Amino acid sequence: MVHLKSDEEISIIKEGARILGQAHGEIAGLIKPGIKTSVLDKVAEEYIRDYGGVPSFKNYNGSFPASLCISVNDVVVHGIPSNYELKEGDVVSIDCGVYYKGYHSDSAYTYPLEGTDEKVLLLLERTYESLYRGIEQAKAGNRMGDVSFAIQSYVESFGYGVVRELVGHGVGKNLHEDPEVPNFGKRGKGVKLVPGMVFAIEPMINMGTKKVVQERDGWTIRTADRRPSAHFEHMVAIREEKTEVLTTHQYIEEKYSFKWRSKSR
Repeated sequence: MVHLKSDEEISIIKEGARILGQAHGEIAGLIKPGIKTSVLDKVAEEYIRDYGGVPSFKNYNGSFPASLCISVNDVVVHGIPSNYELKEGDVVSIDCGVYYKGYHSDSAYTYPLEGTDEKVLLLLERTYESLYRGIEQAKAGNRMGDVSFAIQSYVESFGYGVVRELVGHGVGKNLHEDPEVPNFGKRGKGVKLVPGMVFAIEPMINMGTKKVVQERDGWTIRTADRRPSAHFEHMVAIREEKTEVLTTHQYIEEKYSFKWRSKSR
């Protein structure tokens, strides 16, 4: 069941999303070779709590042990922070959520460290572009399949694999709500988009096969062929006139020193 949000609710979600974006910015300023992923997690949690929020991911389902999902190289999503030290050539996806005034917000960004292979940089840039192609189709009167098709058709034109087992989702009083937002689908199919819907669009795109495997920890999802993956995420609110992007990557782009994209959004 899709829970439509009032203007007041969307405003609260946007407040939380600003804290989320700023937390991402704090992390972005620290990402470099030699930093432990556990340190990034600690910084994010402290920032979120200092500004009146609660990390959405910590103890999710009673078992996720961290505030961030930190997924390096062939890890698609749900990587657990650890004593692993980032190194040149790594790509690292950081997914974060904030619970604020009764509502969740959720966004993700994949960082390439200096020395990343040019082909992997292209994977990231094209995945990022696919996010915005999905957002362009996320408007009142369209169907969810229009969003899904825009993402899938773009990235598959480069031979990339679109993960099937993991999808975007509605966001509100619960971190994961209806509707589901697949990154694959057919135009004109799926739930109709109406004002008041709030959901996360999050392409998870693999360099090679679309197939994934889950590690024994019950969380970490890797590509089956161990090739790199990219993940970007924004939350949107469907409005009568124009869809609003509630989350921001602005603070990331201000703080992250490695300017890797050829064009800005």
